[in-house]
Amino acid sequence: MQTNPLANLSLEQLKRAITIRGKIEKLETLLSRLVGGESAAAAASGKKRKKRKMSAAARAKISSAAKARWKAFRAKKGNK
Repeated sequence: MQTNPLANLSLEQLKRAITIRGKIEKLETLLSRLVGGESAAAAASGKKRKKRKMSAAARAKISSAAKARWKAFRAKKGNK
């Protein structure tokens, strides 16, 4: 049975580990902004994408295709 390596650390070591983890997270955010461009910056700032709307015709097309798939499945299965 393995023990948790954090269980053996002193309080000061745990505080230092938390500080280092925070610095790492800040650096990763900065790196993603530099490498990722605008999309990473927008994601880091919390901006949400605009929700896409589907036309009624597209919904009807998807619905009819799904109904056709279920009809074929039921016909193959032998039920109504």
